Amino acid sequence: MSTLPKVAWIGLGIMGSPMSENLIKAGYSVTGFTLEQDKLDRLTAAGGTAAKSIAEAVRDADVIVTMVPASPQVEAIAYGPDGILENARSGALLVDMSSITPQTSVDLAKAAKDKGIRVLDAPVSGGEAGAIEAVLSIMVGGEQDDFDAAKPLLEALGKTIVLCGPHGSGQTVKAANQLIVAVNIQACAEAVVFLEKSGVDLSAALDVLNGGLAGSTVLTRKKDNFLNRDFKPGFRIDLHHKDMGIVTDAARNVGAALPVGAVVAQLVASLRAQGDGGLDHSALLRSVERLSGAQL
Repeated sequence: MSTLPKVAWIGLGIMGSPMSENLIKAGYSVTGFTLEQDKLDRLTAAGGTAAKSIAEAVRDADVIVTMVPASPQVEAIAYGPDGILENARSGALLVDMSSITPQTSVDLAKAAKDKGIRVLDAPVSGGEAGAIEAVLSIMVGGEQDDFDAAKPLLEALGKTIVLCGPHGSGQTVKAANQLIVAVNIQACAEAVVFLEKSGVDLSAALDVLNGGLAGSTVLTRKKDNFLNRDFKPGFRIDLHHKDMGIVTDAARNVGAALPVGAVVAQLVASLRAQGDGGLDHSALLRSVERLSGAQL
């Protein structure tokens, strides 16, 4: 019998499926729930157990991990008679790894405390590749004791795992992360169009740029997307649009100016309005190409 905590996993999308599978590989017993049957089949094929409802998934769990798209989905799975808070046992640890507003995380922690459930907000960075390779960066908000309890499990999912402060802090840091990533992708996209229009060997140029101060994880991860115009979603424009809304709103609330971030947020929104919301966020290249006269 394993002495590891029993895990309930809610949300088995692009990120959640490989992350839950990494826990199974690490020896955890994982019971999962999501709305798509094929994702449940994938979980069982990996050695997990499929539940028929949130209530069934969380009932006997020591740790509940949630990975859903946005604040409305977190609220939908957490609250109400069929939700996590009404069905998880007192003393359980809820680790929400979704990317949501800091206030949603603060409110969830308060509501869960009344039920005897501990909460961490623990959003991640690294995209689908980072999830598959278990090298995610995990930024956590909550209590030190709860972080210490969750850390062995988080170490099966990521490499950089940091407690950033009280409830909501993980989401605040994730918002900053998404700001940096979006601006970085936009800069890379502009450089790609500039280089191509200048007749430079694009692959060679990106290699040498990535070896200097202009290098970044974004350029490493997205180089092939740019070269091949392969925008299969690892992280969709729709989700980055949501995240840019979170960071611009949070910045306004604390009085922080984001002049470049505001422009990039509008470019992300315009790309989504043009029907590209389902593409990977590296598709910001398409926006620059359109602005530069390309007919896509």
